[in-house]
Amino acid sequence: MASKIPSQIKNKIKREEVHNRQQQEKIRRKLALRKQRRNDEAQHPEKKKERLAKNIPKTLENTREHDETIVVSDDEEVLEDEANDEFLQYFREGIVPKLLITTSSGATKQVYEFAEELVDVFPNSQFVRRVKQYTIKQIVDFCINREFTDVMVVNEDKKTPNAITLIHLPNGPTAYFKLSSIKRSKEIQDHGRSSSHKPELILNNFNTRLGHTIGRWFQALFPHVPEFKGRQVATFHNQRDFIFFRRHRYVFRNKERADLQELGPRFTLKLKWLQRGAFEKDGEYEWLFQPDMETSRRRFFL
Repeated sequence: MASKIPSQIKNKIKREEVHNRQQQEKIRRKLALRKQRRNDEAQHPEKKKERLAKNIPKTLENTREHDETIVVSDDEEVLEDEANDEFLQYFREGIVPKLLITTSSGATKQVYEFAEELVDVFPNSQFVRRVKQYTIKQIVDFCINREFTDVMVVNEDKKTPNAITLIHLPNGPTAYFKLSSIKRSKEIQDHGRSSSHKPELILNNFNTRLGHTIGRWFQALFPHVPEFKGRQVATFHNQRDFIFFRRHRYVFRNKERADLQELGPRFTLKLKWLQRGAFEKDGEYEWLFQPDMETSRRRFFL
């Protein structure tokens, strides 16, 4: 006898009973199949490996739209760009990064506290409170004369840090990031205390030419040789054009297990524009985000 279709039953109570019974039967069939598969794979482990190899879920990341600017290994154009970009001195000549961190004028306590945490994140960085009469361009000239390699300006809105302007010296580029999801170290449960050791650096998923540039820039903010004794790791993880920052300390429990303790802070960046030059008013934009560029949920730029 053919099973009844609940939608064709007029009586509401009877329709619910039939629907619930069919759902229970469906759950029992799935459970039976799982048990049968588990027993079969226990006797033939190669079947489980074959199933897992084929069972790859579709995500926005692995179904992203094709982008011609995705970097492949040994790309001649990328190698040529690296040989002539603004970060060449860091990678070839071994210049030690020196970062000045400041804020927008009239900053509030919350912004100062976040800026001071950034000083703890980036080795060889200094925090200077912004004086109202000094413009960003004057601060850039000040830093160039004192051999700083980068300037980071923390902007705020409604007494909350909401953006970061990053300027590479002496000739640029300049980038503007939206800042969100800030969580200071003291707000993280069971957080650890950082040490003065230079951290190791992890960069994930900076796949396009634009992402490659941003990744090299982040790399140029940290010293070349980390101090492994401190067991500290700073991570910039790009996912769907959101750059998540985390910092941890790792401890090896044995040869197969390592534990992590988060140090903080946490925050998320989203690139809004990248401009040539060191904060030039009429500078040429290398990349500028526009709302109409988001033609699909599977289109990413980093």
